[in-house]
Amino acid sequence: MISLLGMLEFDLPISHQGIKFFLILLIILLAPLILNRLRIPPLLGLIIAGALIGPKGIGLMERDSGILLSGTAGLLYIMFLAGLEIDLDDFRKNSKKSLIFGMYTFLIPMILGTLTGFYLFGFSMTSSVLLASMFASHTLIAYPIISKLGITQNRVVNVTVGGTLITDTLALLILAVIVGMAKGEVGFGFWVKLTASLIVFGGLVMYLLPKFGFWFLKKNEDSVTQYIFVLTLVFLGALLAELAGVEGIIGAFLVGLALNPLIQRTSPLMNRVEFVGNAIFIPFFLISVGMLVDFRIFISDRETIFIAITMTVVATLAKYLAALSAQKTFGYSKNERRVMFGLSNAQAAATLAAILVGYNTIIGTDEFGEPIRLLSESVLNGTIVMILVTCTIATLEAQRGAQNIIRSEASLTEKDKVDITERFLIPIRSQETSENLINLAVSLKSSGKKNSLYGLSILKPEIHDSLAEINAQKNLNKASIIASATDNFLIELLRYDADVVHGISSVVYENKITDLILGLHVQQEGKDSFLGEVTNRILEKVNATTYIYKPHQSFSTHKRHLVMIPPNAEQELGFPLWLVKIWNIAKNSGSRMIFYCTEETKEYLQKILEVNPIRVDFRPFPSWDDPGNLNILLKPDDNLIMVLSRRGEPSYHPNMDLVPELVGTWLKNHSFILIYPNPLDARSVHSHDFFHNNLAGGPGTRLELIRAGINRLFSK
Repeated sequence: MISLLGMLEFDLPISHQGIKFFLILLIILLAPLILNRLRIPPLLGLIIAGALIGPKGIGLMERDSGILLSGTAGLLYIMFLAGLEIDLDDFRKNSKKSLIFGMYTFLIPMILGTLTGFYLFGFSMTSSVLLASMFASHTLIAYPIISKLGITQNRVVNVTVGGTLITDTLALLILAVIVGMAKGEVGFGFWVKLTASLIVFGGLVMYLLPKFGFWFLKKNEDSVTQYIFVLTLVFLGALLAELAGVEGIIGAFLVGLALNPLIQRTSPLMNRVEFVGNAIFIPFFLISVGMLVDFRIFISDRETIFIAITMTVVATLAKYLAALSAQKTFGYSKNERRVMFGLSNAQAAATLAAILVGYNTIIGTDEFGEPIRLLSESVLNGTIVMILVTCTIATLEAQRGAQNIIRSEASLTEKDKVDITERFLIPIRSQETSENLINLAVSLKSSGKKNSLYGLSILKPEIHDSLAEINAQKNLNKASIIASATDNFLIELLRYDADVVHGISSVVYENKITDLILGLHVQQEGKDSFLGEVTNRILEKVNATTYIYKPHQSFSTHKRHLVMIPPNAEQELGFPLWLVKIWNIAKNSGSRMIFYCTEETKEYLQKILEVNPIRVDFRPFPSWDDPGNLNILLKPDDNLIMVLSRRGEPSYHPNMDLVPELVGTWLKNHSFILIYPNPLDARSVHSHDFFHNNLAGGPGTRLELIRAGINRLFSK
């Protein structure tokens, strides 16, 4: 019995729930801090900590139902995040590669595992195949490392995640078949039932779930409600998968894929999903895995030692050969092979499922009346050791490979680098409109730019109204809170100026603002211009890419974005600057883009698509001669983006002046964005060093600058 400060007394293992939860949180807090100094991945540290405090370590706590529940949630969360964060465009592009790698990482372990079980361990063919299926499956236990380092969009990560779905599904199907054979249940009815249940399960998750999810998220914008809804779908998908005859991890992964287009990578919901998973659920899973490890077997059972070492070597060798085969087939680099091997080498989730099912399946009794299990206790203990070692190797290799990839991408010469600084200015009028404008800015901005948002409120100095100043500051504070929910920092600017336009233009110049986002408000009575006098003056005086946004629904709920690009737009120096933002919308939202453009513009865009794929369709641009041709029929949940121009620019047409009022009439029940490209004159090139250097004295032609600008901006 242990006494804690003379107040609490308890026996080991600890049963007091408050103390247990406190100790686990303490481990989650301290393990990464301590092990980072030793250059040990935090994920591995949590597994080791679980082994030390678990029932097979010092016995501080049991692996009870509470730990199992949290661990199961963490396991499902890992698979869900893998499906949610995958780049669907790259996934589609690399689907054949994922299939090939999936077969490599399934067949090679199956062959080596079956031979090992049958010839080295003397198992039956049934037990040998089941053992091999354990080697074939793997868990993306190193995925949080990849996600934290920011290379989840790398091609090799997408291929490996896709291959994981394939090999785990096949391995778990073999598990179901082998257990059915051992029980004598495999027959025609078994195959019919399994096939039908998988078809129904796949249809429910991949077809109906996205439609229901879109409807729910559109109707309910409360952040807590949305998160609970997503978490509910994860467990529902896992339950449906088990009812269909496969493990829940497959269901969680498919739910992630199904919700992928609905949850923007830059949205507050995505931020909450990642935060809760990485802070609570995933660490609990890693600790629960560690509690299975029993270090004492190395000194107590020679047969277990032999089986453990052999299983570990075979599993690691098989996954390495699969990654090496993929590297040779696809021409990947050494570091990409390391990432692929690190992601696919860890044995945990499906492996645990297979060994526990095999251990609990009794196929007869020996002459002493003892049960004969499909997989013996030695294999069970050997599996736990294999999990620990493979998880260790996986985390180390994945981290090393990912860090080397980051270094190689960052090792550009100064000549190859380009200043792609982004600074978004959002004039804040009210708390009600600020959320829509900030969400648009977050969707437009490039990833990794945390301090690129500026909120501005302007007061007239002759009006000494303390209440107005307090309200303006409250609006800015509210905008900061909205931005922080997306993991972005908003710089608050409160300015006094007699003229709003002069105040905005001065802030743009002083802070080197590159993008200005204006909300389109209801036209005031007596105004002739649809945009209003202030907006028109801003367009005349401000040299920044300007977005005029009229929201009809939440930006994240748009299914398609229709982008109208006028003829000769590619001839303007500001072309790459707004085009990158359109690409960011596609990347951050996963929505389909419909480009209305000329054949000349299409050629530029297709070259970009070759190395920066997004979901896109091309359609011919309608004639400017009749503005009525621009009235495109939009579907519900579509968003129209119209690229206009300023007088004197190559793409300018006189009928552009009619567009704002026409669009406001046509699209009363749709959202739209009007983009006015940055003219990049002497007052604005200071924000874009690449253009400044070339305009200052470079011999390149306008089109050569445009082409180079696109390539440099997209090569970040």
